[in-house]
Amino acid sequence: MSEKKFTYKDSGVDIQAGEDLVNSIKDVVKETHNANVVSNIGGFGALFSADFKNLRNPVLVSSVDGVGTKLIVAFKTNTYDTVGQDLVNHCVNDIAVCGATPLFFLDYFSTGKLEQHIGYDVIRGFAKACKENGVALIGGETAEMPDIYQKGEFDLAGTIVGVVDRDELITGEQIQKEDLLIGFKSTGLHTNGYSLARKVLFSKFDVNDTPEELSSSIGEELLKVHKSYLPLISRLRNKKGIHGFSHITGGGIEGNTKRILPDGLKLSVKWDSWERPSIFSLIQKLGNVPEEDMRSSFNLGIGLIAVISKDALSEMEDVCNELGEEWIQIGKIV
Repeated sequence: MSEKKFTYKDSGVDIQAGEDLVNSIKDVVKETHNANVVSNIGGFGALFSADFKNLRNPVLVSSVDGVGTKLIVAFKTNTYDTVGQDLVNHCVNDIAVCGATPLFFLDYFSTGKLEQHIGYDVIRGFAKACKENGVALIGGETAEMPDIYQKGEFDLAGTIVGVVDRDELITGEQIQKEDLLIGFKSTGLHTNGYSLARKVLFSKFDVNDTPEELSSSIGEELLKVHKSYLPLISRLRNKKGIHGFSHITGGGIEGNTKRILPDGLKLSVKWDSWERPSIFSLIQKLGNVPEEDMRSSFNLGIGLIAVISKDALSEMEDVCNELGEEWIQIGKIV
């Protein structure tokens, strides 16, 4: 009686499927490359030729993040290209608020069983956002891990690297009393608060339902792409009187903005100075969510805050008008 032979494919890992995915995305990824990218995808390490001759004291700025349980909404709707965009834009914003120009992005895509069309859509989303932000997608990892994920599930992580001249770092150290808090609108929940949002919304609605409070389905609303503020920050960061930026992610407006405040200063937020998007009102009403939890879990419609001097307001407004970017004075520093 012969003994059964077990192959890697029998265990749930299909090496050929991984190679097929890499081959299918090569052209899409290559569209994000520039003259600084030395390597093609598929090597052991991604190569990027850094040219910092125009910077006196270059400082590399990096960030790593994921998409969180927004992925579960993607699973429910079979929509896979937007979460890749979310991840890139989130990471870009995190280093842009420091004054950095993003250079390259690396992704990690892990799943139980690799389905090529899903992997392709996810990575196509990475590439789309990288191209829009002028970032090179220079490498990544696709991992097939049976028994870790349920069928149709996957997880994402991404790393961004950028550069800024040390003298142009934006740290918030120049923020002072009476500076203004200028808010810029989000495109929805972005990538935070989804565990609470899902628990509340899916207790009553299906992902395809359209409540009377919304103009789109629950799924469409929750999958709105996290906005990149790089074009706006790039235009404002070197203006006189621009003292700090805050990317509003987990922790909300206060939790994130107080991270850049010098000792002895606090935020005075005028919470009724803007109209919250309907999705937040629906979550709060349906789940009877306390206001404190709303403020600490969600961006409430404000995805970026600039902390500026009063003297900088006019020039900032000119930039916003050129970009078609709406701004709201939501408070001040006290």
